[in-house]
Amino acid sequence: MKKRTAIFVCFLVLGAAFLFAHAPVFNCYDNGDGSFLCEGGFSDGSSAAGIEIRIENPKEKDAKKKVLFKGKLDKNGELTIKYADIKVKDFIIIFDAGPGHIVKVKSSDIEK
Repeated sequence: MKKRTAIFVCFLVLGAAFLFAHAPVFNCYDNGDGSFLCEGGFSDGSSAAGIEIRIENPKEKDAKKKVLFKGKLDKNGELTIKYADIKVKDFIIIFDAGPGHIVKVKSSDIEK
């Protein structure tokens, strides 16, 4: 019985390690030319190519008008967006790789 318990505990510990090994990483940087670059990936080094990036207006209550922009990260895990395409000053950039893998960056947090 003790052997079974020890094996079960080992599986729990290893399972927890695998869950935390795939955390999303996402940042946005101002390019200084009226655009900003967003880069995404995962902490284990895996690619985020093709992951959807959404930009939303947090002040908008109507769900249909809330989304201002949709795009996908390219093969390098990058996406460049023009501020002029957003048309509001305060917005939220959302990296959505599925449940438990969502990262939000406020427009005020874009690194200059």
